[in-house]
Amino acid sequence: MQKQITFFHGGGSQEDYSADEKLVASLRRELGSEYTVHYPFLPNDGSPDLGRREQIGRAILSGENGVILVGHSLGASMLLAYLSENAITKNIGGIFLLAAPFWQGDEDWVEAFKLRPDFAGNIDKKIPLFFYHCIDDEEVPFSQMAFYKEQLPWGTFKEIARGGHQFGNDLKIVADDIKSM
Repeated sequence: MQKQITFFHGGGSQEDYSADEKLVASLRRELGSEYTVHYPFLPNDGSPDLGRREQIGRAILSGENGVILVGHSLGASMLLAYLSENAITKNIGGIFLLAAPFWQGDEDWVEAFKLRPDFAGNIDKKIPLFFYHCIDDEEVPFSQMAFYKEQLPWGTFKEIARGGHQFGNDLKIVADDIKSM
């Protein structure tokens, strides 16, 4: 039986979805036929958080027990927000977050993306949790990973020397970690 992965893209446009298709293709190639990777398009629905929490919730609920969740950029931060704000009835096999922004600031538009102050206490410590960030990320500063390290010290944090925001479209390191579970 194939293991299911659901990948949540960054941004909210078709262009963002298309850019992350290369990450999904790399993950599929590296994982092989033992895994199936679902890649739903999450369009901007006009709500303050682009509809992400609700869209992510529906995708998780439609997945199999033991689903492995992968998020990139905005998809990663909104996945973490959803998991920390909702009671999860599905068994989650692992959480893999790539270039996750840690939203800060007082601007009105940022408020919808911020994690709640108590978010870390609501993340199940029994679920494997991985963070990946390229040091040369040109969109989400590498320094933001330090906020997650401080709040979620039980997670695994991997610093990648090169690859930029799109990880050079190579997710071998992520696939290797998924296969090692």
